[in-house]
Amino acid sequence: MGGARDHLRSRLDAFHRDRVTATWAGRRALQGRAPGPSSIVLTRNDYLNISGHPRLVDAMARSLDGETAPLQAAPFLRDDHPQTLLEGAFARHLKAAAGVLCQSGWMANAGLIQVIAGPDVPVYLDQRAHASLRTGVQLAGAPMKIFRHNDPVHLASRLDRHGPGVVVVDSVYSSHGSRCPLAEFAEVTERHDSLLVVDESHSVGTHGPRGEGLVASEGLEGRVAFRTVSLSKAIPGRAGLIVCDDPGFVDYFKYQAGPAVFSSALLPHDTALLAAALELVEHEEGRRARLRELTAWLRPELAGLGYDLGGGTEQIIALEVGREADVMLLRDLLERHDVFGAVFVPPATSVTRTLLRLSLHAGLTDAEAEQILHACAVVRDEAGIAGWLSTRRPVARGQAT
Repeated sequence: MGGARDHLRSRLDAFHRDRVTATWAGRRALQGRAPGPSSIVLTRNDYLNISGHPRLVDAMARSLDGETAPLQAAPFLRDDHPQTLLEGAFARHLKAAAGVLCQSGWMANAGLIQVIAGPDVPVYLDQRAHASLRTGVQLAGAPMKIFRHNDPVHLASRLDRHGPGVVVVDSVYSSHGSRCPLAEFAEVTERHDSLLVVDESHSVGTHGPRGEGLVASEGLEGRVAFRTVSLSKAIPGRAGLIVCDDPGFVDYFKYQAGPAVFSSALLPHDTALLAAALELVEHEEGRRARLRELTAWLRPELAGLGYDLGGGTEQIIALEVGREADVMLLRDLLERHDVFGAVFVPPATSVTRTLLRLSLHAGLTDAEAEQILHACAVVRDEAGIAGWLSTRRPVARGQAT
């Protein structure tokens, strides 16, 4: 029997043999051509198109000019520290009583589940929930129960069988842009004496009159125990956020969650950027309206061309393809027309349902939207759309894939 070195070597060899060489033909699956200055780049999550806004750049530059703060962990931060004050500002924006910041959305999700679940508290995850939440379940040592995507009836049956626990959904799912029926999930969760956690990474900034996200805009903030946000999307920074209505949770998280205890707090220029971005986003309803307009325009047009959009409705448009070679071909063909999307392959997808994700943003012009549609129309036959659809096994409502 080989040792650890042999085991690692066999895994590396298998990856390069079976995926890089056999499946990807020696290429990197996620990297195609480099976009040029006139390219339409739809691989980013800067939905409001504000990442280079002068106010944000100026806020970071001013902070960097005088940045001398030593690195330290969150439990050492006092109540008047800029990060602590920013936590309160984000909580107010999302109509919550308290908030806590950490290094990333991944850390927020993993750390939250770690400290609210456990061996006797199962976690019920929508099958399209982010992988970071599964990491949190593992850290907590909790039983993990998967329920069918956006299916509150299936969730109820799982809760009936396994008992109360933590229910986790996204308000807008990152893979296909599908929207969660939040009120229905809140009702099921309450009826089963469970906690509801909503990842709002792809709705904060883009949804609601002030960009407060779907939970608050639908008046559900009092029925959702925790909300998490990756602050690297419509709010284009580098951090993670948790909000709730129990101020006592903040210290509990900072003293108990691994991401808070064993990692440094945010750097001053990060908090300066996030504070400026939050203030900007609150007043950018025009950009949100433009994003909604583009979404309502492009989605039915792409569906009319024969593309499978996987049941999505929001600004993330996923062209559901076949296997890895199929999505790489579609990506390459669209790039010839200067349209750049993001490839999603296993483990982010199933083997037979890879994705080319087009993340819309408010800066797209009408001419660029027309170019996207034209490119998708021109390449569809060469990409083999008919072949993907004809060989696909039908998926019933809520069936796991």
